[in-house]
Amino acid sequence: MTVRYVESSKLPTPWGMFEMHGFEDTESGKEHVVLTMGDVGTDEPVLARIHSECLTGDALFSLRCDCGAQLQHALHRIALEGRGAVFYLRQEGRGIGLLNKIKAYHLQDCGADTVEANEALGFGADMRDYTILKPMLEHLGIQSLKLMTNNPRKVKALEAMGISVTERLAHQTGRNPHNVKYLETKKGKLGHLLQDDGGED
Repeated sequence: MTVRYVESSKLPTPWGMFEMHGFEDTESGKEHVVLTMGDVGTDEPVLARIHSECLTGDALFSLRCDCGAQLQHALHRIALEGRGAVFYLRQEGRGIGLLNKIKAYHLQDCGADTVEANEALGFGADMRDYTILKPMLEHLGIQSLKLMTNNPRKVKALEAMGISVTERLAHQTGRNPHNVKYLETKKGKLGHLLQDDGGED
């Protein structure tokens, strides 16, 4: 595994003070961060969110997805518990990158759904790689997770690496008129566990 720890610092947020840990994938050159609150290096399962970068949703307030709302909701839930971790992985557009994501958005503007758009560009529906998590978890001493996700494939990917997920917690927020088709596609084609009034992962 090519992921190495770089440094940590404090990160004050509207939800409280987090510790930000920087990691570098020396093979791809991508930089990832983990935000932690409280002592996560104990035997107790850690409330966690594995969040893939979404510049449009996280930073530009896009309503095409629910990513920004999910990130903020995760930080809020961790702050309420006083202990937890958000793994922020630089895997924009489910792993296809920002510019390809814009191309996929254009295809969606023309009628394709999110899966069809990725496949039309020659990509799989979901290109994310979760193996990069293992060295991060080991560095932080995290032994098991209570995972905030609606994506059962994410849980299976972690368990396949030997990472214990003691509980899957529904994480639905951010549904709006602009992302209804997107959410229904994730539910229907990718098996995400969603209620009709919720968000998605």
